[in-house]
Amino acid sequence: MRNKIKSYLSLIKFSHTVFAMPFALTAYFMAIKEPGQIFEWRTLILVLLSMIFARNSAMAFNRYTDRFIDAKNPRTETREIPKKIITAKNALIFTIINSVLFIISASFINIYTLILSPLALLIVLGYSYTKRFTFLSHIFLGLGLAIAPAGAYIAVTGTFSFAIMMLSASVLLWTAGFDIIYSLQDEEFDKKYKLFSIPAKLGRKSSLWISTILHFIAVMFLLFWAILMSANFIQWIGIGVFTALLVHQHLIVKPNDISKVNIAFGTTNGIASICLAVATIISLFY
Repeated sequence: MRNKIKSYLSLIKFSHTVFAMPFALTAYFMAIKEPGQIFEWRTLILVLLSMIFARNSAMAFNRYTDRFIDAKNPRTETREIPKKIITAKNALIFTIINSVLFIISASFINIYTLILSPLALLIVLGYSYTKRFTFLSHIFLGLGLAIAPAGAYIAVTGTFSFAIMMLSASVLLWTAGFDIIYSLQDEEFDKKYKLFSIPAKLGRKSSLWISTILHFIAVMFLLFWAILMSANFIQWIGIGVFTALLVHQHLIVKPNDISKVNIAFGTTNGIASICLAVATIISLFY
């Protein structure tokens, strides 16, 4: 049983929850600071469960749809489905179960999250097919993660706000930017098997420039977000650290040296999201 749990956690890359979860928590605490809103454990737990179920569905479905591609790629051939640690059928069942649980948990929050849950599911599951027809697949992945803060805010308030739109837009572009960096590893493979990605279409140098531009705009959205929130010095420090870590990942990944892609992708971005979330949440109650 322990090995099965570890296998499924590996299948869905549970450690990568660190990318979206901090932004969902940030949005939740932003929302409860709005007039007329209060902290409720019930809502917070349902928000976290909804995010986990949606992400489990998305990752398991991605591994299911990509199973034949993964089996051909030396970088991914050891994943759970190609190695028959988890069967394709079980991965699909896992996807369906988590999708149903996501809609159920969303239905317990409010009518808006219930109505929007199928659309959210369509986006996060649909991403898995985008690499087959558009090099803008990175943007679709970003959209999937941008749902986390928007959904958490709606769960509390039942509405959008301009500030949460700025935060979600930043998450979208930040994600797309680091996904381009991650995709550098598969540039030649994608070309060979006619898969769509910006590195396969434009090459390493241009891809890194595009990633840099996306991250620059992402930071601009964060600045607008902070201004709208009348941010104090703690939140500005968080944004500064986040920006510095984005700069760092672009300094350690170069067109002629992508050996540190995994550090840039996983470690740097994970720390960046946590630092920004912690600083923002503290600033809200300072």
